[in-house]
Amino acid sequence: MKGAKPFWSYEDLMLFLGATLPAFVIASFAVRPIHFPNDGVRQVAFQSLWYLMLVLTLYGLLVRYKRPFWRSLGWTLSFRGAALCVIVGPVLAIGLATLAAALHAPAETAIQNLVTDRLSRVAVMLFVSLLGPVFEELVFRGFVLPLFEASAGAWAAVFMTAIPFALLHGPTVRWSWQSMFVIALAGVAFGFARVMTGSTTAAALVHVGYNSTLFAVFLIQNWI
Repeated sequence: MKGAKPFWSYEDLMLFLGATLPAFVIASFAVRPIHFPNDGVRQVAFQSLWYLMLVLTLYGLLVRYKRPFWRSLGWTLSFRGAALCVIVGPVLAIGLATLAAALHAPAETAIQNLVTDRLSRVAVMLFVSLLGPVFEELVFRGFVLPLFEASAGAWAAVFMTAIPFALLHGPTVRWSWQSMFVIALAGVAFGFARVMTGSTTAAALVHVGYNSTLFAVFLIQNWI
């Protein structure tokens, strides 16, 4: 709900952050003995497993409060401006891509080395365009932003959440400050959607449209 204070605490946030490294290690070892057709599929399998374990961790932290998990994190289809959120994603992608070019952000990213054939294209597309945005919005705008909002106000929370969001993507863009700055701006836009609508789903719609547009442009540039 818009403006509703979270029933979870910073202690829950610290516990969640504490689980990220163990989950990373477990996911790494879990996919190691499995044969994958290429590195792209392997990386998507690892990342998906890591994210799944973190979602289960988040579920375990919140279920003890005996409150609905998805709805408590703002995952609702009942919000105004759904059509606008669908449109904003691609427009935002084009605008920020133009800004990245003006800042001379490096064109090469880690994703380019993962997309080598049709199977890896499908796997990476599914993760980048859907699974990744859903997880990231659930955590950053659904779980973290309400905590910051309760402590520092809505607009401060939007910017505060955008910083770790950009840092998460640092390895993907090889820690380019230009690319990370643009990603942080995208995070601000996603947070803005969350605050204005009160729905994490709205932020996810913008995020999905943003990522899907960028990936489509990537495919056009590299495979057509």
